[in-house]
Amino acid sequence: MSIIRNRSIVEDDFRVLADQDPLTDGDVIVSLERFREQRDALASRQGRLGVQVPNDILAEDLLAELGSVDLIAIDFPIYRDGRGFSIARLLRRGGFTGEVRATGNVLRDQIAFMERCGFDAYEIAEGKSLEGALEGFDDFSVTYQDAIGPRTSPRG
Repeated sequence: MSIIRNRSIVEDDFRVLADQDPLTDGDVIVSLERFREQRDALASRQGRLGVQVPNDILAEDLLAELGSVDLIAIDFPIYRDGRGFSIARLLRRGGFTGEVRATGNVLRDQIAFMERCGFDAYEIAEGKSLEGALEGFDDFSVTYQDAIGPRTSPRG
């Protein structure tokens, strides 16, 4: 599957493991519930580890629990639910340096704002164009608020 990472279309090197799938080596993403239940087994395998989290969890809880994982994937279940933006921003402010990925209903209209909040990877909604989504990074040339991502506000 292709995703957008660091403003480029790339093949995803992570594989999502369903809760009932056996643990394997390699780069995997597991649910938060599975991470909590199998933390030791996940730590002992070879490969990078990502955790998929819902958008209704407190970022402060995630930093304490997931600070050492390689990737945190934040779910956007519907277009108009913006709690994932806050989670990403708080993760970055708290010092998380791994990949922060937006998953679910991720659309071109959101991608520039997501980047400003600290996302660096995006699984675009099914049926939507990755190339079109890339153009979303340049939809806005002026910003007013400070950012976590690469662009800064015109004030500083």
